Amino acid sequence: MRRLLPSLVCLALAVAACGGGGSSAEGSVKVGLIVSLTGNYTPLGSEDKKAVELAVEQVNAQGGLLGRKVELVTRDDKTAPDQGIVAYNQIKGEIDALIGPVFSNSALAIEPLAQRDKMPYLSLAPAQEQVEPIKSYVFVTPALSSMYAERYLQYIQAKGIKTVAVAWDSKSAYSVSGHKSMVALASRYGVKIAVDEPYETTTSDFSPLFTHVRDSTAEALVFWGSGAPGVTAAKQYVASGLKTPLFLTASQASKLWLEPMGGAAEGMTVQSAIGVVGEYLPDGKQKQVIEQMAEPYQQKHGYPPPQFAQDGYSASLLLFEAIRKAGGTDKAKVQQALERMDLVTPNGRFRYSPTDHSGLSPEFISVNTVQNGKFVPTDWAKEQLTKTAGAG
Repeated sequence: MRRLLPSLVCLALAVAACGGGGSSAEGSVKVGLIVSLTGNYTPLGSEDKKAVELAVEQVNAQGGLLGRKVELVTRDDKTAPDQGIVAYNQIKGEIDALIGPVFSNSALAIEPLAQRDKMPYLSLAPAQEQVEPIKSYVFVTPALSSMYAERYLQYIQAKGIKTVAVAWDSKSAYSVSGHKSMVALASRYGVKIAVDEPYETTTSDFSPLFTHVRDSTAEALVFWGSGAPGVTAAKQYVASGLKTPLFLTASQASKLWLEPMGGAAEGMTVQSAIGVVGEYLPDGKQKQVIEQMAEPYQQKHGYPPPQFAQDGYSASLLLFEAIRKAGGTDKAKVQQALERMDLVTPNGRFRYSPTDHSGLSPEFISVNTVQNGKFVPTDWAKEQLTKTAGAG
């Protein structure tokens, strides 16, 4: 029998301890989920949805939250900020808390509305601006773009690389935030940026970028982008014959990038959340939590949970634990419980506080290479993650 997730066990114990607490009379716990089910970010949003649905199935199988069944109220933001606002306004009156969206531009559009309505909101987007400055009801589940930037710089420094090229999507809040952080942090790690080149989400020809990199002193090319550009640029990189190593961010850490790339992806460097490479971790709590998501997800969908699924599942666990600790769905109490959260999830160990609504640190990010169609931690990452998992 599969081991039960620690947090879910706690939920079941809480039900027994409280005898339901009379909470069944309050009806179900309604969780809003706004993700991209159409538009450019459909592949990302659909994985988030599958993961949240799995978490809801598991917690309901253990008696729900404080004796109350959890129900999802799902809406599509159509990968458009204005549609995210429409979706939020449709459901805000019937939900107890909100998860989503994965599209940073939509997440930033919804954020002020959730804060105005004092709606506990766990975002699935990594844009830095969501939590700088802190908004009391807004929390982020993926590692922030700045953390991905810093983790790459740590790896680049360890590899002895002194000069890099950076390409970034000027229309993506995630990419803009990551680029900004990399530029700001580079000197701390003794790294110089030789090529700093923006592009747009609709760009279909990256040959000028590769020419600029070839003509520079850059020893690596860090590509910030999500969705279609990640595949387009990587394929054109191979065709270009450019020898400068290509470093891709965690937006490419899924089969949604691996499958269209095929054998061309072999040897490329791609970041990911720790959960994507859980099988390479030493035994312990962190690995156990990852496996307790990955195994049923694999059985249900036929493939390992990608980066985006890790985010959705982690957000669910954080919210469920906050509701349990709050003793119900009072929004102010849930918000306070989130600010005191210390929980291990597939994304790593979250330590939210009144001054930190991202909760993670760069140590929960892996730097991988593609080997035989899988993401495998580099030797450097294996060493770092072993320390991280052991400390957790």
